[in-house]
Amino acid sequence: MALNPAQLQQRLAREELPPIVLLASAEPLLLLEAADAVRACARAQGFGERTVFEIDDKFDWSQVLAEVATLSLFSPRRLIELRLPTGRPGKDGGAVLTQLAEQAHSDVVLLVQAAQWSRAHEETAWVRTVDRSGWLVPMWPIKPHEMPRWIEQRLRAHGLRAEAAAIALLAERVEGNLLAAAQEVDKLALLQPQGTIDAATMQALVADSARFDVFGLVETALRGDAGHALRILAGLRGEGAQVPALMAWIASQLLLLARLAGVQAQRGNLAQAMQKAGLWQSKQQLFQQALGRGRLADFEQLLATAARIDRLAKGQERGDAWRELERLVVGLAAPSRLTA
Repeated sequence: MALNPAQLQQRLAREELPPIVLLASAEPLLLLEAADAVRACARAQGFGERTVFEIDDKFDWSQVLAEVATLSLFSPRRLIELRLPTGRPGKDGGAVLTQLAEQAHSDVVLLVQAAQWSRAHEETAWVRTVDRSGWLVPMWPIKPHEMPRWIEQRLRAHGLRAEAAAIALLAERVEGNLLAAAQEVDKLALLQPQGTIDAATMQALVADSARFDVFGLVETALRGDAGHALRILAGLRGEGAQVPALMAWIASQLLLLARLAGVQAQRGNLAQAMQKAGLWQSKQQLFQQALGRGRLADFEQLLATAARIDRLAKGQERGDAWRELERLVVGLAAPSRLTA
């Protein structure tokens, strides 16, 4: 039976690791923290060696079988990590994972991390085998109405308390982005270690950050202020930000824009679509403004540009990723200018 994150923590505290652990989430923070917890448990249980495989569609799964069969000169117990960006190992990978889950090795634990997940993934044969032989931990994205509770629990874990209005204010600012929320809570732990945080204090502490951030970049572009957005982008670059890290959020917002533009083009219920997408009330007007400046074809072109920037940043194509990102930001602020 699938475990939730709290049940995973309970198992880690009192049980030996099983032969295989599958962590699955499209939310990077949840996946990262769960994997860190499994690694810490593995170290405590004597797994002194760790091997990591990054899986793509050309991966040779015989490498995993060979690694499991290899005797280590350094540690009798080994942790082998398999990172699946799509959550789908393919036919060969599924067969290997099924085999390894069924043939337990007391000195080897497989930690599989799936960065995409859905109910359909759980219907595959290899996942069902993992569920029987090990631990399956799907971690679903936090829904908007769940965000205040998540923030409250995060604050308590840091020994902090906050009024409901203060928590709601922070939830509104981070708009469902867990990494941003976690960073703000870490900052609060340093700036306000004692007492209960009220709404006024939260407003002052959260706003007391002069650093540039990708969330502000997207908001500014959605408002149509290309000049200011470019200055934020320059600030991010000056602070050492990397293009792939920025593109994750930008691409997600472009995808949402394209979906909403499709609804608008079909004369569908845009307000209902925004609500269904979990778009915060405070940002619906921004998206409506952006949709008013472009057509579906414009946003589809922006998405294609984002995909190319991702390839440039990864060295899969030649070109200047930062220059193209500047062009994309201008296009987000004025979609018709990019496709003109």
